[in-house]
Amino acid sequence: MNSRRHFIHTVLGAGAASALAAESRLSYKGENIQFGLVTYQWGKDWDLPTLIKNCESAKVLGVELRVEHAHKVDPSLTPGQRMEVRRRFEDSPVDVIGMGTNFEFHSPNAEDVKKNILGAKTFIKLSHDIGGTGVKVKPNALPKDVPAEKTLVQIGKALAELGDYALGFGQEIRLEVHGKDTSELPNIKTIMDAADRDNVRVCWNSNDTDLNGAGLEANFALVKDRLGHSVHIRGVNLSAYPLDKLAKLLVEIDYEGHVCLEAGKMPDGDPVAALAEQRELFMNLVTEARKTVKD
Repeated sequence: MNSRRHFIHTVLGAGAASALAAESRLSYKGENIQFGLVTYQWGKDWDLPTLIKNCESAKVLGVELRVEHAHKVDPSLTPGQRMEVRRRFEDSPVDVIGMGTNFEFHSPNAEDVKKNILGAKTFIKLSHDIGGTGVKVKPNALPKDVPAEKTLVQIGKALAELGDYALGFGQEIRLEVHGKDTSELPNIKTIMDAADRDNVRVCWNSNDTDLNGAGLEANFALVKDRLGHSVHIRGVNLSAYPLDKLAKLLVEIDYEGHVCLEAGKMPDGDPVAALAEQRELFMNLVTEARKTVKD
């Protein structure tokens, strides 16, 4: 490193040497954080070639595909069609992170839970076939007249079954922090304790409820060792959520994965430029955090 600095200083000048010095002050932690997109509203109307092209242009190199959107990636695809989806991603720098589904497991009706488990399994295989690494599911509610602990453990056991199934396909099950009451991080921890599978992970969702109770840092600490490959944010400058603090927390644990934009209505104007701006804004927060976090 010293010889490299000497070369840059003498051959390229003091400006390049200063740039290298600034770079060297960044912690290695957080260097593998990447920015991605959830096709919730932004991207929902793009077919697959357009989605990949726009993400590539915006340098957003990871995509979580939501169901029932214009890209039409769902379990009805034939083996050949699945291979075509996989090929499109492999031929681009954009990674398919996996599938974002709405399967839920809180119902007191055992048949409803079974139906959702079976449905999630079809997406586990789909994600594997197209080159993804996981499937997002969610808790959605705590039914009335059922003890909360019972429902939370029930959700966890359903996730354990999915985790066992997903293991054979090399997939993560990603529990989105979601739903009334179920989005409270102590409840998410109870679910995860009941699931108790290494490939059942938490998808941090940047909810206002993250700030409840003891606050963001304490709630993050409840699940930081169980984060999966995707984190969701509503967007920089699109909400009041303290994304600077979240970025620092992610850097501190040396998070490796995609922080994915899951925003509402697309802004007017150039959507690719808006997507690129979101990437730049968030990655700037990561860089600022890496300046302050110690190795």
